[in-house]
Amino acid sequence: MNTVTIVLIVILAVLIIAAVVLYILGKRAEKKQADQQEKLDAVAQTVSLLVIDKGRVRFKDAGFPQVVIDATPKYLRRSKVNVVKAKIGPQIMNLMSAPEVFPLIPVKKEIKATISGIYITKIRGIHGNLEQPTGKKRFVDKLRDKANAYRNK
Repeated sequence: MNTVTIVLIVILAVLIIAAVVLYILGKRAEKKQADQQEKLDAVAQTVSLLVIDKGRVRFKDAGFPQVVIDATPKYLRRSKVNVVKAKIGPQIMNLMSAPEVFPLIPVKKEIKATISGIYITKIRGIHGNLEQPTGKKRFVDKLRDKANAYRNK
């Protein structure tokens, strides 16, 4: 055997070992996420809230209680999170929002939200349906619209 085949066999073995390790770690992370989702669903409650403001802010600057900041790993404290400032009853609170829910939250409107601690997991509109935000058009969609407009002329 020459050196090229030995190097290729070693590289292939390393890649197979890396794939197996990533598969095992992925399964563990998936199981952990399912457990966390069960816990979130267990303590979820539906409340009516008035959204004052929303935005993506650094975790440290979001205005969460010190207990929450201390419980967060240090490497996540610099990351940006979706923060919603809302009035729940007479109290104004800062809540964190799920990424899929955040774009749907209207500002200066009252909504019904399912919250779990300080985390918003689902929302519904109180007065009618919520408006779906119009996303940025992709380049291909713009070209397709121009071609259809040109054809219709």
